[in-house]
Amino acid sequence: MSELHRIETDSMGDVEVPQDALYQAQTQRAINNFSISDLTMPDAFIQALAYVKQAAARTNLELQLIDDKTAHAIIDSCQLIIDGAHSDQFPIDVFQTGSGTSSNMNVNEVIATLASQQLGITVSPNDDVNRGQSSNDAIPTAIQVSAAITCHQQLLPALKHLEQVLAQKSQQFSHCVKTGRTHLMDAMPITLGQELGGWQSQIEHARNGIEQALDTVSALAQGGTAVGTGINTHPHFAAIFTKNIAIATAVPFTTSSNFFYSMSSQDAVVALSGQLKTLAVAIMKISNDLRWMNSGPLAGLGEIELEPLQPGSSIMPGKVNPVIPEAAAMVAAQVIGNDATITVAGQSGNFQLNVMLPVITYNLLQSISLLATTAVQLADKAIMTFTVRDEHIKQALSKNPILITALNPVIGYLKAAAIAKKAYKEQRPIIDVAEQETNLSRTELESLLDPKKLTEGGIAK
Repeated sequence: MSELHRIETDSMGDVEVPQDALYQAQTQRAINNFSISDLTMPDAFIQALAYVKQAAARTNLELQLIDDKTAHAIIDSCQLIIDGAHSDQFPIDVFQTGSGTSSNMNVNEVIATLASQQLGITVSPNDDVNRGQSSNDAIPTAIQVSAAITCHQQLLPALKHLEQVLAQKSQQFSHCVKTGRTHLMDAMPITLGQELGGWQSQIEHARNGIEQALDTVSALAQGGTAVGTGINTHPHFAAIFTKNIAIATAVPFTTSSNFFYSMSSQDAVVALSGQLKTLAVAIMKISNDLRWMNSGPLAGLGEIELEPLQPGSSIMPGKVNPVIPEAAAMVAAQVIGNDATITVAGQSGNFQLNVMLPVITYNLLQSISLLATTAVQLADKAIMTFTVRDEHIKQALSKNPILITALNPVIGYLKAAAIAKKAYKEQRPIIDVAEQETNLSRTELESLLDPKKLTEGGIAK
């Protein structure tokens, strides 16, 4: 044995562990076995698992299943991890045992060591920290706790901020009339406010979907222990545990109505991931619209100017690119890919346990974090700060032959089509050609073809 190591013992025998490590034998075995990637379990998950252990200790204390000193030493040790201390003591690879048992024991061992140091006696990672629990209910519970906390604390506030910025910008440009587009081709006019309002509604609907999915995610598996029957746990453990973790996290958790469902499947998390994908699709759409509208400035649409944030080329001086929408679109692509991984992993609920829990955790929490930060970046560095190129918009709108659509009820589709083709061919304003080709007066045409009026719908009169 090296002087820098100590011997730890578990049910399989002796293991060398780094002298200063807070973890013990089972964690070291996992480190030795799973040298697959440089990815470790997210901090949010480790902190959620510490919340689980803390709530379990409080529950065991209430049920008089553990003595007061041991319980409070465990509770205090959990709080250190929740507060972000000792984050370097959780080195196990994401690609580990599918139940996440290695990560569960990693957290159990670190908490046990800290509690033992506090009391001056040995606290067991299995018999004390893990009392009334199994990896098979603790890990699914920690996944859902971490997802709910990060959604409530990070993602949902970020989405509300993005909605607010979109609402403000929509109001600011409610009278700015522009060419609408379908199939990337000129269509009837809309206001920029209407366009932004559509984006706002997309984000709002995505947020509502996430909130609805969180209702199911908030129903926890803790209490099912090994296979869902609750073996080796007190009959009141689950209800008291849920009360304790809800108080500690300020998230309205409930007890699952069926532990077999919550442990053998990850359907609740798959559904949440699906809603995150819907949000990613909305962010991709908004990002691409911003890029198109900003394109140019001379040979593109040139409707808006995004805030210039950095040089856009190492060779072309003066070039500035839409970097924030591009970054947001890449985040959307990543989240869509994460959802595919979570979907495949969700199918691995073999009999009484899903066996791809760690990779579900990693991808889910990455998606939540990426979407939260991206929503704020998109709001603050792209949408809030862009300006409108009014003259460019008006010039394109005045020559838009599609405006003739408003005259369909008055002169008929075929006559209107002929006027549109002539206006396009001669590159003349549609109103000039319509005055020449119809019996309508200039005054009547100005009223019928008023772009602002056309954004309000209805039938021309």
